[in-house]
Amino acid sequence: MSCKKIYITTPIYYVNAQAHIGHAYTTIIADTVARYSRMVGYDTYFLTGTDEHGQKIQEAAAKQERPTQAYADEISKTFRDLWDDFEITYDQFIRTTDEMHKKGVQHAFAKMLEKGDIYKDTYEGHYCVSCETFFTPTQLVDDILCPDCGRPTRLVKEESYFFRLSKYEKPLLEWYAAHDDVILPRSRKNEVVRFVEQGLRDLSITRTSFDWGVKLPASMNEPKHVMYVWLDALMNYVTALGYGTDEAKMEYWPAKVQLVGKDILRFHAIYWPAFLMSLDLPLPTHIAAHGWWTRDGEKMSKSKGNVVDPKAVSDAYGNDTMRYFLLREVPFGQDGDFSQRALIGRINSDLSNDLGNLLNRVIGMSEKYSDGLIDSVDVGQFHQGELDQAHTLLESLSGFMYEMQTHRYLEELWRVFVIANKAITDYEPWVKIKSGDTPHALATVALIANLLAKASVMLYPVMPKTANTIANTLGFVIDNSSYTHLIIDKGLLSTFTIKKQEPLFPRLEAPLLAEAPLSSPNETQAPKIATSKETPPPSTDGLITIDQFFATSLKIGTIVALEEVPKSDKLYKLQVDLGEEAPRQIVAGIRLYYAPDALLNTQVCVVANLKPAKLMGLHSYGMLLAAKDSEGLSLIRPEKPRTNGASIG
Repeated sequence: MSCKKIYITTPIYYVNAQAHIGHAYTTIIADTVARYSRMVGYDTYFLTGTDEHGQKIQEAAAKQERPTQAYADEISKTFRDLWDDFEITYDQFIRTTDEMHKKGVQHAFAKMLEKGDIYKDTYEGHYCVSCETFFTPTQLVDDILCPDCGRPTRLVKEESYFFRLSKYEKPLLEWYAAHDDVILPRSRKNEVVRFVEQGLRDLSITRTSFDWGVKLPASMNEPKHVMYVWLDALMNYVTALGYGTDEAKMEYWPAKVQLVGKDILRFHAIYWPAFLMSLDLPLPTHIAAHGWWTRDGEKMSKSKGNVVDPKAVSDAYGNDTMRYFLLREVPFGQDGDFSQRALIGRINSDLSNDLGNLLNRVIGMSEKYSDGLIDSVDVGQFHQGELDQAHTLLESLSGFMYEMQTHRYLEELWRVFVIANKAITDYEPWVKIKSGDTPHALATVALIANLLAKASVMLYPVMPKTANTIANTLGFVIDNSSYTHLIIDKGLLSTFTIKKQEPLFPRLEAPLLAEAPLSSPNETQAPKIATSKETPPPSTDGLITIDQFFATSLKIGTIVALEEVPKSDKLYKLQVDLGEEAPRQIVAGIRLYYAPDALLNTQVCVVANLKPAKLMGLHSYGMLLAAKDSEGLSLIRPEKPRTNGASIG
């Protein structure tokens, strides 16, 4: 077993509101990587927690006329209780109000000060309480509004200590250049690099206008100063390991994966590594920034009452099902849309048809043909080809996991279930039983059982309960030993008697939740008012005939190659396989929305009979279908893989 150490972190969640689906998404990704790392034999440490200091928290508590600590205690507990309910396998839940954390932050401040990276001056500027961030006048919207959240900023002038962020501009750029994958997805690194290249200003890192925060080291005799919440919060990743106090667990640093939302990438990809450089600590391997979740195509907000409560979803559909949907539905880094329609589609197609039905069939066939006894002795003789295909797919999964491409991990894993289902169709064990070819029939059933076993091992990090249920049905336990035997050594199951199992994922015909319960129970929605007015018929202006519609040729294609168009920050030059003699060249303005690795070898919908156009001197022989609104652009894609050139209509 490898003794390699793996450290995985989520951002620490700000205790100004209840947990929502975005918080759950981040934590589930981290939990999946942690479970995978433990399973393959790594010494894994997984950290999550809550961020509890700052002016915003103090003002929120005051508004409720409650002590600030009691307010923070209550909200922090809701996060921890939710992660426990979701069976998140964190090793430590840190709070920035923990005494060990405060001492570690004070130690870091003193070390930066001693190094000459901190100095005292006066700050005057626009401060956003909501984002806990200062902005220059040129960054503001309409001279007053925060460019990130849109709320009014406050003009603040106060004495402050500053961190020499400008000193680390060149070292940061050198770090980005030397590590292609330090920021995931890779497309996000460009925006960070551009920000740093514009020049970094020294960072104000203390406040005197409020007192809810970590005090400066006592030796400095500065009782009116507290530390800037982002300096305090970011240090949690090392104070949790004992930095500045008991440093025994610092052997886990640097982190392998630090998961964040895209809205806090700048803090983690600029401020955080600069702090680490100042402290002479190693830098993390990956800082991975995921996108946001919308609901039914709309941005979630409390005022709309459409915030998705992950507890309600988990209670209705099951925790494993929610995990699968969140990790499969959207490429990491892109924004995703939550809808019960899409969730039910995944349940019925992927989970019920491809997986659940496969387990049902192998149970039924083995009981009918061999009294439930499954022996793998002849599998290699009859089905080595299928085993080799499956092993090739399974061996590819590790790269996807540590690149945070969980959607690709699951897409490739699901191909193993496709191989298994195809084997049943191709070899028809029931026909072979009737014709007397019993050894081949039983070998096919054993093949299916082994493919299910191997796939369930790799499914475990995403759907632990489901994978364990499958393993129990097939007579083994998922752990590092079974991973080594079935995946690394490509071994087969020992002879066993299969157990009966109720269908894992019954098909659903209607949503299990009304719309209201998806919102947080602490929020209220205005009731919808029914109207007796008859809906007027739609206007016929601009309508086309069916013949006009069919004059447009819409086809499915696969992007087989792509490159950035020089002198353009919007265009890709794509080569799209439409089932023709050669791929089509299509120039598409989607570069701001998709990284290359999120497009390559994926399928798209193409208008195939457009007259050629010329963009930036390049001919384009088609157009990709996409939807665009205030939240950005999203390509229209087939729900399941289809043959290149297949017609749409």
